[in-house]
Amino acid sequence: MPKPEQALLGALGICRKAGKLLYGYDRVEEAVLRGKISMVLLASDASKRTADHMHTLCEGLIPCKNIPLTSVELNVLTPKPAAVFGVADDNLARLCAKHLA
Repeated sequence: MPKPEQALLGALGICRKAGKLLYGYDRVEEAVLRGKISMVLLASDASKRTADHMHTLCEGLIPCKNIPLTSVELNVLTPKPAAVFGVADDNLARLCAKHLA
C-alpha cells in the first residue's frame, strides 16, 4: 500500500498528464478568479503570506488545501519549483482530496 504522500503525488501526476494541473502563484490565482479551478493545493513549505492569500481568495468558492508535500518533492511535476497548484477538473480534484483525507 503506498504511503498517502505517494498516492497524492500519483494523483497529481494523473492531473498533469491530463493537462489539468496548473502551478505557480500568478497562474493559479488568475484561474481561480476566472472560475477555471476546482481545488487549490499548497505545498507544505509555501510561505505564510502565500498560504493566507490563497485561502482568502478561495474562501466560499473552492477548496484550498495544504498538502504534506514540499515544493522540492513536487518538483517531479513541474519544470520549475512551485508551491501553489490548481486542479482544473472536478473529478481529478475529488481524486486528490481522497488522498488528503
